[in-house]
Amino acid sequence: MTSAAAASRPVRVFHSPRYFADIGEHVMPMRKFALVREAIERSGLPVRLVEPEPVSDEDLLRVHTPEYLRAVATGEPRALSESQKFPWSPALAGAVRFTNGGCVAAAFAALEDGVAGNLASGFHHAHADHGEGFCTFNGLVVALERARAEGRIGRALVVDMDLHYGNGTASLLASRPWAFALSLYGNWYKQNRAYRDVEAERAPDTENSWSVPVPGGSGGAAYLEILARHLGPAIERAAPDLILYQAGADPFREDPYSPLDLTHDDLRARDEIVFRAALERRIPIAWVLAGGYTPDVSRVVEVHLGTFVAAVRAREAMGAAGDLER
Repeated sequence: MTSAAAASRPVRVFHSPRYFADIGEHVMPMRKFALVREAIERSGLPVRLVEPEPVSDEDLLRVHTPEYLRAVATGEPRALSESQKFPWSPALAGAVRFTNGGCVAAAFAALEDGVAGNLASGFHHAHADHGEGFCTFNGLVVALERARAEGRIGRALVVDMDLHYGNGTASLLASRPWAFALSLYGNWYKQNRAYRDVEAERAPDTENSWSVPVPGGSGGAAYLEILARHLGPAIERAAPDLILYQAGADPFREDPYSPLDLTHDDLRARDEIVFRAALERRIPIAWVLAGGYTPDVSRVVEVHLGTFVAAVRAREAMGAAGDLER
């Protein structure tokens, strides 16, 4: 691909109406995925919206246990099928297949185009045998395992910028020494516990999962300095063939769970740093949405739209500088 072609090709972004399941009144606004799609379509920026295939049992079983898959599919046992804290329904069981299929599709599109996105989360709290924190299946690890199984990657890095620590991803990577995670967070998520206006509690580092808590009250300058200080070394240490970026909206200053003082401009600057760090090194990067509990959902949509804008601008800048393919 020439640099001109790389910069002019529409960015593939994955979304389906089947991402939505009616879970009633809930702190997680499921309708936001469609609202982000509409905002992207109105933006006038180059985008190709694509509907993904649902993730397969084969893909899920590389990461999750058969018992857990069966519970999510059937709703029984109910405690396990609802371990992510959503009310189970056949619609939900179908929706999580499509949202995770979008993670897989975005990873493969990034490998082909340099940059791609999925308008759903990476579900970084999901463990092998249960869900947590509104995360059913861990789409990040599912996508990486699929890419590795097909010989598309040897090593990978997850850059997790959700407000909450990616505990499910860390647990899954413990047995996957070829994959790495950098989690930069303002809260360490624990089941049934949320923090606000307190210092982040540090999660344990492992050989391939690195924890970076951000002090409560941090503004944009401090947050971006911490990111810049850790991101480059993490990329160099991981030497990835692919980066998956969990672009959380919940560090936003208006989020009810956030102890951080970050504006929309700060979060767009965050996104630009991450995309440029990948593309300057010619590393394909796929992003996913995450978090975002501000009661005014339009404020959450603005964060996610900013991530898309940052992806397009970074690709255009790097395309102008040289070929995006390594």
